[in-house]
Amino acid sequence: MIKTSTSRSKKQVFKACTNCKYLVSRDVTKCPNCGNESFTDDWKGVILIIDPENSSVSKHLNIKKEGKYALQLGV
Repeated sequence: MIKTSTSRSKKQVFKACTNCKYLVSRDVTKCPNCGNESFTDDWKGVILIIDPENSSVSKHLNIKKEGKYALQLGV
């Protein structure tokens, strides 16, 4: 029998800024993107922005800095 773990049983590596949804490592205390100090573990989905100036997705989501962002908070 092969045991598999679900994403719910694993602790997430990242936490999301509650203001801009920027994903940071668990040890970060201040968001490098917006300066917010409030984070959540309750997020879903990831979007990677590589070139925000030329990305229609980043323009639609109002993202101006490259990086990893959560798609949804409070799930």
